[in-house]
Amino acid sequence: MAYNFHTSAKKSKAMSKVHHTGGKDELILRKKLWHRGVRYRTNYKSLPGSPDIAITKHKIAVFIDGEFWHGYNYDYQVKHIKKNREYWLNKIKRNMKRDQRVNTELEKLGYTVLRFPAKKVLKYPDYYVELILFYIRGAK
Repeated sequence: MAYNFHTSAKKSKAMSKVHHTGGKDELILRKKLWHRGVRYRTNYKSLPGSPDIAITKHKIAVFIDGEFWHGYNYDYQVKHIKKNREYWLNKIKRNMKRDQRVNTELEKLGYTVLRFPAKKVLKYPDYYVELILFYIRGAK
């Protein structure tokens, strides 16, 4: 379904700054894992969904998701979308369905899938490192 709407120049410029990989949240988590001796691949395209961090030795796929784009706290988000509402709700729903499909594909390959909200990773990076280490210990 194609949507045809115009955005302001300010919004267009802001959206152009959104990057697919290597955000601050991801970098902090990766550095902390590396210092703890965890070796991984970043944006590993050989796996469904290209996980942000793929710990192939232990079959763990880590995704650090933007809350808005991936529907975290969806019921709250829905109430606050005012402009281009139909477009954004459909976009978020498609992203959520894709995330579920990717999770299923990875689980069929024997991977443990961990999805973390980006803002929480920034706020509590050590907690998420410990959580990943917990799963690594369980995978052995």
